[in-house]
Amino acid sequence: MATFNKLIIGTAVTSFTIFQLLFHVLSSWASTRITPAFNNLNQKRKIEWNSRTVSTFHALVVGAFCVYILLYDEAVNADHVWGDPSIVKLNIAITTGYLISDLFLITYYWKAIGDKFFVIHHLAALYAYYFVLGEGMLAYFGNFRLLAEFSTPFVNQRWFFEVLGYPKSSKANIINGVLMTIVFFMVRIVVMPVYYADVISVFGTEDFHRVGVAAQSAWIISSVVLDVMNLMWMVKITKGCYKVISLIGQEEVKMRKNGKSD
Repeated sequence: MATFNKLIIGTAVTSFTIFQLLFHVLSSWASTRITPAFNNLNQKRKIEWNSRTVSTFHALVVGAFCVYILLYDEAVNADHVWGDPSIVKLNIAITTGYLISDLFLITYYWKAIGDKFFVIHHLAALYAYYFVLGEGMLAYFGNFRLLAEFSTPFVNQRWFFEVLGYPKSSKANIINGVLMTIVFFMVRIVVMPVYYADVISVFGTEDFHRVGVAAQSAWIISSVVLDVMNLMWMVKITKGCYKVISLIGQEEVKMRKNGKSD
């Protein structure tokens, strides 16, 4: 167990280091080669661009691990509270490194990317993940929460299109906006009944009492806080998606009018 603890700590530290390197060096290097328009952004925009690049990379990595765990980790899926958390711990250690890295960047570059909701989100997640990493409990639920990361690349891509000057009515923007809304809804909203049904199935059992009050509070309270925020974001995203789709009809009307005038 001591060796495994060292592995977890090493994974988190390595994760922190990689995400810092990605933010400070690799994102700018790659972005200037993918789109020269990156060089025309002001410093504040570049900071947020790099932050979102890191966020997208993290989401893709941990999302792939989440799917693997849900499909193939029999121990965790069989026992939602005490199933062997080895693989889940590695995935959450990667996320822990990312969250600490992002908190550091948010604090240091507060004027550019500071957001109190993200701070609350990160702290709530770190508090809950402690019980998976430190106590080896609730691995299934910890992994389940990470499925939400699948929506992150689409959210970030919408911002990339915006700063690059893509019209909201552009095909790329509309496709991404619709996909973002659908994926966000599927991995953050639709899964809520499934998640809380699993929580209720454990509630009051011997396993539930064994985890203790601190873990129970972290597990349930952090889940509720995160899901309230998800619902708030879902409302904003849905409104944005509706506006973007409405632009399609406006463009078609303009084209018809222009065609008649010609």
